[in-house]
Amino acid sequence: MQVNSLASNQMLRLPAVLSLVGLSRSSVYFGVKNGSFPSPIKLSSRAVGWPSYLVHDWISERIKEGGK
Repeated sequence: MQVNSLASNQMLRLPAVLSLVGLSRSSVYFGVKNGSFPSPIKLSSRAVGWPSYLVHDWISERIKEGGK
């Protein structure tokens, strides 16, 4: 499967992640802490982002699991 390199290299900031996954900020960071959500990557001293492919993979896994 060939992935669009532009989309796979895109970094998503927290508001975009929250919009995509439908979770609250605290739920995302709780998931990061317990390993059930991808960890963000440090972009600068005060900014983090998530590679879009990791977020989309996480969404795909939730769909495969049927919300379990």
